[in-house]
Amino acid sequence: MLLFVGGPLDGRVEIREARHGEPLPTITHVHLHGGPKVVHRYDLQPLTGSAGVYHLRPRTQRDDDPQD
Repeated sequence: MLLFVGGPLDGRVEIREARHGEPLPTITHVHLHGGPKVVHRYDLQPLTGSAGVYHLRPRTQRDDDPQD
C-alpha cells in the first residue's frame, strides 16, 4: 500500500500488487489545467516491506528562473 502526502495527489492511496515489483523511488505527476503544465515530484519513504509514503518534494528554483 502506498500513500501520497501533499500536492494534487494528497490523500491518494494506491494498492500495489507484488507482481508489479518494487515501487519507484520517485514519481512525477504532471498536471495540465488549461494553463502551463505543473510538475510535482514525490519521493518514496518506505515504512515496511509492504507499505510506503510518497512525500511531495519541495519546489526548488530552477537555474533559468530570475533571481530576486
